[in-house]
Amino acid sequence: MPHRDLARLEALRDRFGLAAAREKTALVARLLRASLRSAREVERLHEALVFLRAYPDDARLLALVVRGLERFDRRADLRRHREAIADTGIAGTDVRFRFYQPTAARLARRYPGALWIDWEEFDAEERGATLLSQLLPWAETQSLDDERSLRERLDALRGRGEGDGAFLVRRIDALPAARDLVRHVHDELDPPLVLRASKGTPSRSRAVFDGAPRAFQARELRRERPVLAATLQEPPRSIRALAPNEARALVELAQDAMAVRARDLDAFMYADERDARLVDCGDGLAFAALGVVPEQRLLLESVYAFLTLKNGVPIGYVLASSLWNSCEVAYNVFETYRGGEAAWIYGRVLAMLRAFFAADTFQVVPYQLGHENEEGLRSGAWWFYQKLGFQPRAPEALRLVRAERARLARDPAHRSSLAVLRRLVRHDVFWSAGAPREDVLGRFPSHRLGSAVSALLAREYGAERERGVDELAVRNARRLGVRSFAGWTDGERLAWLRWAPLLALVPDLPRWSASERAALVRVVRAKGGRRESDFVRAFDAHARLRKTLCRLAGARSSV
Repeated sequence: MPHRDLARLEALRDRFGLAAAREKTALVARLLRASLRSAREVERLHEALVFLRAYPDDARLLALVVRGLERFDRRADLRRHREAIADTGIAGTDVRFRFYQPTAARLARRYPGALWIDWEEFDAEERGATLLSQLLPWAETQSLDDERSLRERLDALRGRGEGDGAFLVRRIDALPAARDLVRHVHDELDPPLVLRASKGTPSRSRAVFDGAPRAFQARELRRERPVLAATLQEPPRSIRALAPNEARALVELAQDAMAVRARDLDAFMYADERDARLVDCGDGLAFAALGVVPEQRLLLESVYAFLTLKNGVPIGYVLASSLWNSCEVAYNVFETYRGGEAAWIYGRVLAMLRAFFAADTFQVVPYQLGHENEEGLRSGAWWFYQKLGFQPRAPEALRLVRAERARLARDPAHRSSLAVLRRLVRHDVFWSAGAPREDVLGRFPSHRLGSAVSALLAREYGAERERGVDELAVRNARRLGVRSFAGWTDGERLAWLRWAPLLALVPDLPRWSASERAALVRVVRAKGGRRESDFVRAFDAHARLRKTLCRLAGARSSV
């Protein structure tokens, strides 16, 4: 019976070896020919197959699984239950989501015939009708004086083979305004969209990067909790820059992995193909490391997104902000792959970040722990990090931790209540390879630098901020001995402008040594250069710059 075969395949998911591989192969072969009776069974089979693609026993089983996933949208039972399993990212099913502007614009460009408005969920008819007059050539605006609904108007305006969602999104994207304003216009309208399944649209079923390292699963999954101090001493096998075609494929894979899961991640949407690397951690585990384009970089810390790959299959992602030899880390494992090697892979994540940024301190923010995140709260995320050695630094949280540990000592079966967890997860937690420092992300008061910059610009330039930035950039060039910007990239020039007010706060720049001033120029150029990780390394190595910014922010420097 198919339902028995499916249950047996799920029971064998985490078992490996010759006998298990043979039985899995027989079960998959039968299930690919079978007709399943419910939408839930179709979804369960899909999840079993994508897991086996990420953790294959051998070549024969892998080939069978790949064939099944490549043809999954042709299954009669999937077509029969297509509506019931919508929004799962399975091939042949639709995805509904209020995509943020960068994601929506990309989908509209790549799949114009597949992107439509979900009119049952649309709740901004009046705002949409008002906006429409700003999205059309002047000669067309006369057509808006009739009594048609917004849906009827968009249906008349859209091109052949173009969804009404794609038309609306592309017209907003074409507004002659700053990109941040375009994003604001789209996100204020917040149109609910449907990416209809059609030939070529992305899915979880076929998502794979062919250039990733491969390894068959010959032993049980690693479920042990890593010892972070030891794990950090085990760097990745290799970190290699990607050729343009590989980088493009990985960026698209990462962006599609978010879209089919109805998620948005700016670091993937604004990924810079020039700053794409593949990190090989062995045993088929790899990370696609993607920096962001210079226009979207933050003033100080550097943001990278990492797509986690197992045998080329996306199984999760990491978002890391880095500076001050520290990293703020957001770690996510996609649902299909949870309960397996999450803790071990997290150890590999920290080792990778140490290799990239020479980080010795790692921070997890409250949302990751469960603050205003019910799924994270109930999953026990706070204790996951606590058992790895992460600790809060806030006195209130430390008192709660001590009380909970005392209860555990008295009663090993004790579990923290949701009320206690809600108090604990309000605070950042940290793990440090050495002595705790204050000049790390999560502790350094960057907002004080922003306030100081605002005070300077308000005092000297008032509302003429742009003139102020331009004048300060020229003044800093004289102070630092930059005679010409010839040979600088657009990104490097942009970084120089953005850093101009911050550098203007440093009164003794001319008294810095020639080598310190030259190194500072390299720091700023690296912020707009090809790889933002070069900026992190250069900044962290500049002791005088670090001390100066700490002094300006009223923070204690460790260098």
